[in-house]
Amino acid sequence: MSRRTLFYLGAALLLVFGLLGIYLLSNLSSYPETVKHGPAPEARANPYLAAEQFLQQRGLQVQRADGLDVLKHLPSAGQTLLLLGDRNSMTPKQAERVLAWAAKGGHLLFVAERLWDEEEGSSGDLLLDHLGIQQYESEALDEDTNAAADESAAAEDETSTAPTAEAEPAVAADASSDDSPYPQLTQLYLENEDAPAYFNFDTDFHLYDAEDRAHAWANSDAATHLLQLYHGDGLISVVSDSWIWQNGNIGEYDNAWLLWYMTQDSQVTLLYRADRDNLLSLLTEHFPQALVSLALLLAFALWHLGQRQGPMLQPVTRNRRQLQEHVRASADFLLRHNGQHNLLQGLQQDIQRRARHRHPGFERLPVAEQWQVLGRLTRQPSSLISQAMRPLPKQRLAAADFTRQVANLQTLRNAL
Repeated sequence: MSRRTLFYLGAALLLVFGLLGIYLLSNLSSYPETVKHGPAPEARANPYLAAEQFLQQRGLQVQRADGLDVLKHLPSAGQTLLLLGDRNSMTPKQAERVLAWAAKGGHLLFVAERLWDEEEGSSGDLLLDHLGIQQYESEALDEDTNAAADESAAAEDETSTAPTAEAEPAVAADASSDDSPYPQLTQLYLENEDAPAYFNFDTDFHLYDAEDRAHAWANSDAATHLLQLYHGDGLISVVSDSWIWQNGNIGEYDNAWLLWYMTQDSQVTLLYRADRDNLLSLLTEHFPQALVSLALLLAFALWHLGQRQGPMLQPVTRNRRQLQEHVRASADFLLRHNGQHNLLQGLQQDIQRRARHRHPGFERLPVAEQWQVLGRLTRQPSSLISQAMRPLPKQRLAAADFTRQVANLQTLRNAL
């Protein structure tokens, strides 16, 4: 192929690619695309990360705590403790420590966890029971309210006395008014404010101040969700739930404002957990496969060690058992359980019993004369008689000495 042909071929290819590029550029258009990767690992690990950053942006000092040990070095004055974690494992001593910290001038905010049990007379929530606050389901509250309303209507028909000002604070009456534009939202009325603040607490639960200690509260059309009361020199706030301050909900309505309003002019400590996980719960949460493998390995090891080693022994046939074997086995049993002294004393007593039968009054004779009588009756030498009938030593005899002693006693007994 000549050089001119190659030139024309390259020019044609360049022209084709140029036309193709012009066509593509004229038909392509750019557009933005957003790829959502979800919340960051920090937000997934900390449901109150947005609340923490919000308070820091408001100029408040915020710190985290993993357990109630923080109370040992946490001053009460000028401090707000947000106890938002699970308190199922809280002990009475820990509850007393938390309340004592609040009584010294601190502000404690915690979430009501359990419902009031009428039969038990308590809820099991140590903080609620100590403060006299009871939590109910709103459905049960509606039934009681309807019954109370019927009784109140009947009482109003019988009397024309006007209700006293102490019956119910104006803030609660406004919050539960039928004219409220948002009956499902919790409303908080402040002094010198025409409109309330709105929060979307869970309306399934209601807080009741049984001891009438609360000086401020916030409620929806269905129930009360926030109570605030003085405790010693400090302040305690109780909420029915804290999910309004979690990452996905703090930006709704006035939820963030409520958190700032309740923690303003103080240093904030966020306590996500009132107790720490033990080793078993941590292993179960993070290493379940390893625990299952360990359990299977342990079960296999027990099964292996529990196996029978070697063939099973067949029972011995009865025709092998002779009288001599029974006698030997009985003698071994008596020697093992009764000892040498009991066996030797038995032989000596048997010899003395036979001698009394052959020589009346034998038992009243001195020992030396008894041995002389035995020598005369058995025709055995005095050395053998003295060795056989002498008192036994306390220490255990050697096997040879024991055998010799038994042989001498049997010789005397057979001779009688």
